Amino acid sequence: HLTPERSWKETEKALLGPAPQAFFGLLREVDALGALFPELEALYGVPQTARYHPEIDTGVHMQLALEQAARLSPRLDVRFAVLCHDFGKATTPGFVLPGHRGHEKRGVPIVEAFCERLRVPRALKEIAVLVAEHHLHCHKALELRPQTLLKLFDALDLWRRPERLEAFLLACEADARGRTGLEDRPYPQADYLRAAATVASAVSARELLARGLEGPQLGKALRRERLAVLEQLRAQQRPREG
Repeated sequence: HLTPERSWKETEKALLGPAPQAFFGLLREVDALGALFPELEALYGVPQTARYHPEIDTGVHMQLALEQAARLSPRLDVRFAVLCHDFGKATTPGFVLPGHRGHEKRGVPIVEAFCERLRVPRALKEIAVLVAEHHLHCHKALELRPQTLLKLFDALDLWRRPERLEAFLLACEADARGRTGLEDRPYPQADYLRAAATVASAVSARELLARGLEGPQLGKALRRERLAVLEQLRAQQRPREG
């Protein structure tokens, strides 16, 4: 009987608390999670590959990731994105399990509908959608080609909204750490993407304009320059990986 506004207000308060995972765990214990948040209830009992997720159960992983999000950041956008990041896994066909290929894109419309129903603020919805769709790219950052990195930065709208990057990285780190026994493992992907964003953002359109470039030529030149600095960064990274 709660209005969407009241449901969201209570959810927001819980997410900002010291142990947001306990809120959703308690709702499940009293059989209320399915009524209020069916997207979350649907995650429980869905298996994942033990090699990557020793906890196996996707719902348990969601709670562990939320715990890590609270540990990493007080930001509401980070915690909300972590809450929603694996919605697509509930729709994985049974014959594919415990793998979840394609769950990222499948999760996007579920996150959007979830946000619409609860009337979640637009800024939170945007970060949640980005994390749902692109968190695996973050986990694989050290392996990505410069072209793929640039596509990720375009999706994040890094050039106009650089503040989004940190929320995205923190949510992805919480996802990576929200696994039984892996809570304290290093996450170098975040620092690598921070460095990549810095060098790519430093490419100046002003310098290219000074060369007389404009219109489509300017856009192509900007892309070439950004790819070049990302390739250079990647080359510098390789010796450290070895």
